[in-house]
Amino acid sequence: MEAAPEESKTSLPKESPAAEEQEEEVEQVESDAESIDAEGDLEEQDNSEVPLEAQKRPEKVEEKISETFFYNYEDIYSRPLVTEDSEIPINLLTFKHSFGYDCTRSVNLLLMDSQTLMYIAGNQVVLLDLKTNSQSYLRSSSGGGIGFIMAHPTKQYFAVGEKGKKPNLIIYDYPSLRPYRILRGGTEEAYVSADFNSAGTLLASVGGSPDYMLTIWDWKQEKIVLRSKAFSQDVYKVTFSADNEEQLTTSGAGHIRFWKMALTFTGLKLQGALGRFGKTAVTDIIGYVELPDGKVISGTEWGNFLLWEEDLIKVELCRAGHKPCHDGPVSQLVLDEGELVTVGKDGFIRVWNFETIDTADAVDDTGLVEVEPMNELHIGQNVSLSFVSKVHDRGQPVWYAQDTNGAIWKLDLTFSNMTRDPECLYTFHSGRIEAMSVSPITYLMATTALDRSVRIYDFISNCQVSEIKFKQGGTALTWAPHVVNPKGGLIAVGFEDGVVRIIEVYDPKGLPILAGQTNTENAEINLKQAFKPHTTVVTALAYERNGEVLATGSKDKTVFFFAVEDEYEPIGFIYVPRPVQALQWSPPSHVKSTLLILCENGFALQVPAPLPEEQDRVSTYQLKNLPMQYFHFYSIKSRIKLEEEIALREKKREEMKKAKLEWIKQQQEMGKEIEEEEPEEEPEEEPLPPLYIPEEPSPILCGFYSAPGKFWLSLGGYDSGFLYHCEFSHDHQDDPENRKDEPFEVIPTGDTDNNPIHQISFCTSRLLMFCGMQNGALRVYPLQDQDISVNTLKEYWCFNVHDNDYGQIRGICPSYDDRFLITCGGDGNIFTFNILSPEDVHRELKAKIPSPRSGLEKEKATEDIEDPSAYNLEEVKQKKEYERIMKEAEEKKKKKREELIALRHELLFLLQKNQELPKHVQLHREQYEMDHRIFEELDRQTAQRILLVQKELAWEHEKHLIGLQKLQNQFRDSLEFDTVVVHATQSNHQISTYRLVAMSEKCYQDKEHPSWKRTVLKWACKQAEKREIVTETRHNRIFEGVAEKLKTSELRKPTTHYIESKHEKIRRIVEKSDEMKVKIMTRKAEWDELYKSKPSDDYENPKDAEDIKEAQENMGCYKLKTATNYRVPEHKQMNTEKKVMQLTSLEMLIHKRKANMNKEIMSLRDLKVSIIDEIKCLVQELKSIQTSLDLSERLPLPLIPQLHPDEVPEKKFEYDNDILLKFKEEQEAKAKLQKQLEGSSSSRAFRHGILRAPSVKEIGPVAQAAGAHPTKIASSVVTEQRKVFEIEKAEPAEMEREILKREKIKNLYLQETLIKKMNALMINFDAELCFLRHKKLKLDVQMKSADLCYITWYEELLILKNLEKHENLLQGRVNTLISEQEAVHSKLNSYLAQMEDRKCETAKLQECEKALYADFQASLGENNEFAHFLNKVLNKKIKCLEKKEGRETGEEDENEENDEESSLETDEENSGSEDEVFDDSVCPKNCNEVLFQNTIQLRQKRLDIEKALTEEKKVAANLRKKYNALAKKAKVVENSLDTADRELETFQQEKQQRLNELYVVVPLKLHQVEYLVNGEMPSDFSQALVFTNQSLEYLQKRIADLHNEKITQRKIYKKAQKQHKQLIQDKKEMEIQIRRLEEKCSHLMMEKFGQLVDFEAVQAHSVNIRVEQLKVQIMEKEYVRSQELKEWEKRISDLRQQLMKLTKENTSKLQQLKRFCLENQQLETKLASLTDELGVEFQGTRTADIKEKARLESRLKHRACDTALLREEINLLSRKGGYLKELALLSRKDGCLFPQSSSPRNSETPAELSPVLTPGRVTNVP
Repeated sequence: MEAAPEESKTSLPKESPAAEEQEEEVEQVESDAESIDAEGDLEEQDNSEVPLEAQKRPEKVEEKISETFFYNYEDIYSRPLVTEDSEIPINLLTFKHSFGYDCTRSVNLLLMDSQTLMYIAGNQVVLLDLKTNSQSYLRSSSGGGIGFIMAHPTKQYFAVGEKGKKPNLIIYDYPSLRPYRILRGGTEEAYVSADFNSAGTLLASVGGSPDYMLTIWDWKQEKIVLRSKAFSQDVYKVTFSADNEEQLTTSGAGHIRFWKMALTFTGLKLQGALGRFGKTAVTDIIGYVELPDGKVISGTEWGNFLLWEEDLIKVELCRAGHKPCHDGPVSQLVLDEGELVTVGKDGFIRVWNFETIDTADAVDDTGLVEVEPMNELHIGQNVSLSFVSKVHDRGQPVWYAQDTNGAIWKLDLTFSNMTRDPECLYTFHSGRIEAMSVSPITYLMATTALDRSVRIYDFISNCQVSEIKFKQGGTALTWAPHVVNPKGGLIAVGFEDGVVRIIEVYDPKGLPILAGQTNTENAEINLKQAFKPHTTVVTALAYERNGEVLATGSKDKTVFFFAVEDEYEPIGFIYVPRPVQALQWSPPSHVKSTLLILCENGFALQVPAPLPEEQDRVSTYQLKNLPMQYFHFYSIKSRIKLEEEIALREKKREEMKKAKLEWIKQQQEMGKEIEEEEPEEEPEEEPLPPLYIPEEPSPILCGFYSAPGKFWLSLGGYDSGFLYHCEFSHDHQDDPENRKDEPFEVIPTGDTDNNPIHQISFCTSRLLMFCGMQNGALRVYPLQDQDISVNTLKEYWCFNVHDNDYGQIRGICPSYDDRFLITCGGDGNIFTFNILSPEDVHRELKAKIPSPRSGLEKEKATEDIEDPSAYNLEEVKQKKEYERIMKEAEEKKKKKREELIALRHELLFLLQKNQELPKHVQLHREQYEMDHRIFEELDRQTAQRILLVQKELAWEHEKHLIGLQKLQNQFRDSLEFDTVVVHATQSNHQISTYRLVAMSEKCYQDKEHPSWKRTVLKWACKQAEKREIVTETRHNRIFEGVAEKLKTSELRKPTTHYIESKHEKIRRIVEKSDEMKVKIMTRKAEWDELYKSKPSDDYENPKDAEDIKEAQENMGCYKLKTATNYRVPEHKQMNTEKKVMQLTSLEMLIHKRKANMNKEIMSLRDLKVSIIDEIKCLVQELKSIQTSLDLSERLPLPLIPQLHPDEVPEKKFEYDNDILLKFKEEQEAKAKLQKQLEGSSSSRAFRHGILRAPSVKEIGPVAQAAGAHPTKIASSVVTEQRKVFEIEKAEPAEMEREILKREKIKNLYLQETLIKKMNALMINFDAELCFLRHKKLKLDVQMKSADLCYITWYEELLILKNLEKHENLLQGRVNTLISEQEAVHSKLNSYLAQMEDRKCETAKLQECEKALYADFQASLGENNEFAHFLNKVLNKKIKCLEKKEGRETGEEDENEENDEESSLETDEENSGSEDEVFDDSVCPKNCNEVLFQNTIQLRQKRLDIEKALTEEKKVAANLRKKYNALAKKAKVVENSLDTADRELETFQQEKQQRLNELYVVVPLKLHQVEYLVNGEMPSDFSQALVFTNQSLEYLQKRIADLHNEKITQRKIYKKAQKQHKQLIQDKKEMEIQIRRLEEKCSHLMMEKFGQLVDFEAVQAHSVNIRVEQLKVQIMEKEYVRSQELKEWEKRISDLRQQLMKLTKENTSKLQQLKRFCLENQQLETKLASLTDELGVEFQGTRTADIKEKARLESRLKHRACDTALLREEINLLSRKGGYLKELALLSRKDGCLFPQSSSPRNSETPAELSPVLTPGRVTNVP
C-alpha cells in the first residue's frame, strides 16, 4: 500500500478563523434544530439552515482546499495502544490475513472495478483482488469500527464512514488509496449510510444512535451544507434522487422520509415529509428506489412493493392471486436500463416492467395492484440476498451479490439463451464464530458456527482447505492434543442439539488411488464417531492433559466424561448447579489431574478425573461418588470501590492539612503574625455509597488455573473490571447455593468496567497473556516469571481489530510454535497475526495436512445422529434399564399364570371326581369355599374396579355426551319440523310434512327491533313530560311569587294604592294600544298573505301537476327490457341489498306457508292419535257388550288403527340405559356369532359350576312378583268362566227371559252403533287426510314455482354482487357530486343574499347622503351670501393616505412591527373660478361661526359616507367575483353530475342486459298459450311475451277507461274556460268600485280634518309611556324617602333619650369622683403626719418597707390611670353627642372597655378608685 507523497504535506490548509466561525454557526444551527418525535408530522419545520448572520456578514476570502491536496495515510490510521513507560514494542503483533466475512451487514459489498472487491472486516476495509485472491487493507482512523463504504459515481473515490466518538468520514482516492478528504462533525457515534449525488459534488450521510443526524456535505471543501435529524429511530439508508438532486430519501425502522432542499428567504433548508402508511401496516423499509417522476417504490417485510407519491401510498403491488412479490423482506431495488430489479431475502432476483409499476393505480378499496415479473432468477437453496452491485467486465454487465448466509455470488442477469448459471465465488461462516481451535502440530485451524458447518483453514497459505456441513449448528470445538492423535488430525465438535462428533482431517492424496479416480483436493473431513451426551447446547469441550479423558459441558447443567480410545466410551456424568460456561483441565505442573468447571452465574467447581474401571454404569451413567469442590462467587466490587473512596478522601484531607501547614510556615518566615483562628468547620462530606450486591450473580466469562485448588476468574456484568484470584475451600456444605465465597486477591484491569475480558489464552512459554475483549479489541499482557500480579497487568498492548459493537472476541489461540495468533469474533471475522516476527521469515513455512490412518478407505460410513430429538446416552441407558425391568416383570407374570392354570386344572379334576361319587357322598358347591371372606373381598375389589373404570371413563363419557349434544345442535335442534308421515286408516293414502330448518335470526331482526317511529314517539313523550314538569314548576314559582307579592301588598299602607292605580291605568292604556297595533299588524299580515297567495299568470295548480306526474309514472312503460331504448325506472332499479331483502322475504314467505301446512298435518296426526284412543275405548266397550251376546250374533271387531314409526319420528331419539344395553348386547351377539365356540366339556362343566342358576333365596322379590303375576291372572280367568258356566246352567224365569231379550236387543243396537261410529271416525279421518293431501299438492306446485323464482333471484344476486363494487363507485361519485352541487348552490344563495344586503346598505348610504345635502341646504337658508363658499367647503375632497411600514425581520428573531402613520393631503378644486384659493380652516368674516362649524361637521360626515360607500362597493364587487367563480364551478359540477348520471344510467342498462341473459322458468298449461302461428303452436317461443290474465284484462279495460276519461276532461275544460272569463269580468268591476271608494274616503277626510290622515297611526296612538313611568317612579321615590325620614326621626329621638340617661349616670359618677378626691386628700394628709413621727430606728431601709412602698406606688399608678380614664370619659360626655361619636374608639381589654385616644393625656391625676363605663352596666375595678 503506497503512502501519500511528501509534497502533499505542505499543501494541507490551515484552519482559518472564518472556518472556526462557520463551525460554530453549524453547531448553533444544530442545537436549534427541531427534533422529530412522531410519525404524524407531514412536513416539518426546517431543522437547520444557513444562518442569516453568515449571509449578511461581509464575505471573507475563504481558503479553499486544493484539488491536488491529499492526506498522509500514515498520519491518520489507528495504531495499537501501548501503555506509557512500558517497553512493549509497537509491532508486538502485525496483521497478517482476514478469513471471515461480515455477511450480516445490510450492505457490505463494493465493486470498484471488475477486479477489485471491497468489504468491511472489523476495523479494516479489505480490498480483495478477484484474480489473485490477494488482500490489501485500510485501517480505520479512530479504531472504533467502520459503519459503511460507498463508491463515488465515477469510481475515482470511495467514502468510508467510521464509528466511535465524533467519528470521521474519509474519502479515499482510488486506486492510489490515499486519503483525499476527511469530513468531521457529521454525527456523534457512528455513520450508518451515505450516498453521492449523480454529479458527485454532494455527499449525504446519516448517523446512528443517538442523534440520527442527516448531513449534506460539500465534501471536496469538507464543509457541511445542511443538516437535520433524520428520525428518532434507526435509519438504514439515505440516497439522492438520480433525476432531481434537490430531493433525498431516507428509510429505516418503521418509516420512510422524503426530503427537499428548499431555498427560503431565511436560507437553504432541509424539509422532510414523513411517509404515511394509512391502512397499510407499518413496516421496516430496507430497500427502495427513486423513480424519474419523483415517485418512490419501496419494499416491505412481507415481500410486496409500496408505490409512494409524495408522502402517501398510491398503491401496494403484489403478484397474481395476491401472492407477495417476494417471500420475505425486499432488501434492495435497482433501476437498471429502464427496468426495475428487486432483490429479496428469499434468494430470488426479479425484473419488472417499470412503466407498468409507475402507472399503476388502485381499482378497489384494498389498494392492491397485481403485476407479474418479466424475468426472475433463483440463486439457490438457503440463499438470502441482501445487496447486489453491478460492474462491467469487458463491456459485459456482471452482478455480484452478497448472501447473508455466508457467500459472495457472481450473477448474469441478461436473461438470454447464453445466460450463465450463478457462480458462488467465496463461502464463509454466516454470523458469529462460535468456537475455534488450532492444530497442535501444524498451521491449521478449525472453526464452527451456527450455520452448521465446520471449516478447516491453512493460515500459512491463507486459504480454506476443507469444509463439512451437518444438520445442526456447531457451538464448541477443540483440536485433540498430540498425545491423543500424534498425526494431529482429530477434532471434537459440540453442537446445539447436544451431539458431540469426532471428525478427522486427512490428506486424500495419502489414500490408495483406485482405477479411474484422482484425488485433487487438499484435505478431506471424515466423521469418525457421533454420540449424544446432552439434551441441549454443548458449550465446552476439554481433553485431559494425558489425553485419557474427554469432558463435555452443556447448558443442561451436566458435565459428561468419556474414555479416549479408538472409540470414545462414556464414563459418566455429573450435575452442576448452573449451565456450563467453560472447562479447563489442570496443567501438567499439578500433581493431580482435576477439571475446573465454570458455570454461568457465579459457580465454579473442581472434580478429579474419573477412572473408567471404578464406575458402576449398570443402571445409570451418573457419577454419584465423584468428589466435588464448590466456589460460589460473592461480589466484593462494591467494597473495593468503597475502600478506594475512603482512601481518596483521606488523601485529600492529608493534602489540605499539608498545604495549610506550608502556608503557615511561609507566613512565619515572612515575619507575619498568625492569629489563632477558631477551627473552621469542615464541610459536610457526601455520605459514602452503600454496599451493593447484585441480585443476579455476575456471569463468569473465563478462567484458568494458577495453582492446585486456585484459579483466576474474569466476570461480566457488575463485577467486570477486575481479575479475581479464588481458591476452593475444604469445608463441605450441603447446599452450594448458600455459599458466599470471596476471592482472596483482586487485580484491576484498566478500562474494563464496561468492557470485560471474554477470552484468555497463553503462549506456550506463558510469557504472553492474550485477552479478547467484549468490544472486539485484542489485548496482550507480557508476564514476568510466568506469574500474574498487579505490576504485570499494568502494562499491556491493545489493538482494536473486530467490530466494536458486536464483534466480541469468541476465540483466541496462538499457533503451536507461538509464531502466529488467530482471533475470531461475533462479527464473523477471523484474523491472523504475526507474533514478534516479520512476514518474510514465514515464507518458507508450510502447513502439513495429516495423513490418513490405515484402512480408512475400507471403513463404512459412520452413522450420524441427525434427529435433534434423539435420546442422549443417559436416556438410552435409562430406556434399556426400563426395558430390562419390564422384561423381568413379564417373566414373573408368565410364571404366575402357569401356576394358576395348573391349579385350575386340578380344581376341575376334583370337581369331576366329585360328580362321579354317589349323591349322598358328594360335596356341595358351598363346601368348596374355604373362607367366604375371600369372595367378599373379591366383590369389594370388583366394586372398586368398577368405580375406577367409571372415573377413568368419565372424561370419555363427558366427551361423547358433548359430541352428542353438538350433533343434536347441528343436525336436530336446527330443525323446526322433521318429516312426519301421516297414513290413512282405510287406504294407502298418506301425507308428509315439509322438513323445515329454523329461520336464521337475521331474518327476524327487523321484527325484533322496535321501529324508528315507535322510538321517536317514546322520545317525544319523554320530552313532553319533561316540558310539562318544567312548566309546572315554572307556574308554581310564578304563583308563589304572586302570592308573596299579594302578602306584601296586604302589608303595605293605603298610600301605595294610588301608585298601583296609576300603574294599572297605564297598563290598560298600553294594552289597549298594543291590541290595536296587533289588530293592524294582523290585518296587514293577512293582506300580505293574500297578495302572496295570488297566483301568477303562469301559475299551475300543484294538484294538477301532481296528477300529471302520477299519470306519467303510472301510465305504464311496456317496452321490452331487451330494447335499446329501455330505461330502468328509479323505483325498479335493483341492487344487492334490495335483492337480498327480496330473497329474504320470499324465503320467509315459503317458510311461513310450509310451516302452516306442517301445523295442519301435525294437527291431523294429533287427531289420529285421539281417534285411535277413542276407538280403543269403543273396542273395550264393544267387547264388554259382546260378552253378553252369542257367538253367532257377534259382529267382527274392526281393526284398530296403529301409529306407524314414521308418524312419530321423535321417538327415535328417546332412549334410556336399558335400550342402550340391549343395543350393545345385540351388537355383541352379532360379533359372537362370527366366532367359533371354544373350550371342552370340562370347561363347560366348570362354567356350569361357577355360573350356576341362582337359588330361591338369591331371587329377589321383584322376580318372584313377576313370576306370580301371570298365575294370578290365569286363576281369575278360570273363576270367571266357572261363574258363567254356573249361570248358564241355571234355568231363567219368564220375567228374566224378557229382561234378557231386551238386554240383547239393546246390546245388538249398541254393537251396531259402536261399529258404525268407529267406521265413521276412520272414514272422516281419511276424508280429512285426502282433503289436506289435495291442498298440499297445490302448495307443492306453488312451492316449486317459488323455488324456481328463488333460484332465478339468487342468480340475479350473484350478478348484482359482482357488479356491486362498480355500482357503488358510480353511485358514490353521483352522491358526492350531488352533495357538492347542493353545497355550491347554498353558497350561491348566501352570496346572493349578501349582495342584496350590500345593495340595501348602499341604498341606505345614498339616502343618508341625500339627507345630508338637504340638511345643509336647510341650514343655509335663502339668499345666504356665503352659500358658494360653504358649498366649496362641503364639497372639498380630502384624501386619506395611510403609510404602512413593511415587516422588519430581525436577524435573530422574527417579530413583526406595524406602524401606521396617517396624513391628510388636500387637493384644491377651483370650482369654476380661475386660480381661486381659499382657506377652509378659517371662518370668513361676517360668516356665522355656527354655520361654518356645522358645514365642517357635515363635510366630515360626507367623507365618512363616501368611504363607507366605497367599502360597500368593494365588498359587492368581491362578492360578485366570488359569485361568478362559484357559478362557473356550479356549471362544472352540473356537467360532471350529468356525466356521472349518464354513466350510472349506462351501467344500469348494462346491468339490466346481464340480468336479461338469465333464463327464467315459467310453467304454463296449454290453455294459457295464445301465441299461435297458422293455427298451430310454434316450436320457438323466443318471440312470445308472457302476461298474466289480470294484466291483460287490465290493459283491455284501460282502453275504455281512457276514452271515457278523455270525454270527461273536455267537459271540465269547457266549464273552466267559461268560469275564467266570468272571473276576469268580476275583477274589472271590483277594481272600479275600489277606486271609487278610495276617492270618497279621501274627500271625507279633507272635509273633516283638512288633510289626509293615517287612521292606523291614530288608532295605535297611546300615552307617552316613558313619561308616565317616570312620574310613577318619582312618586315611589318620594314615598320611600318619606319612610326613611320617619325612621331617622324615630332613631334621633331614641338617641336623645339614651343621651339623657347617660348624662344622668355620668353626673352621679362625677359626684362619686369628687368623694374619691376628698378621701385621697385625707389619706395623703394622714400619710404625711405618720412620716414625720417616725423614729431614728425606723429611718434605715428595710425590706418590708421597700416592698410596701413599691406596692403603694403601683397602687397609686393604677389609681392615676383610673382617674385619667374617668376624666377622659367626663370630657367625652360633656360634649354634645360626644359619646355617640367616640364610642367606636373604645376597645375591650380583659373584659373591660378602655378608650383609645389619639393624644396622650396627663397621667398625673391622683390614683383613686374610679368606675369604668361599659355598655349597659357600671363595674368597679379593684
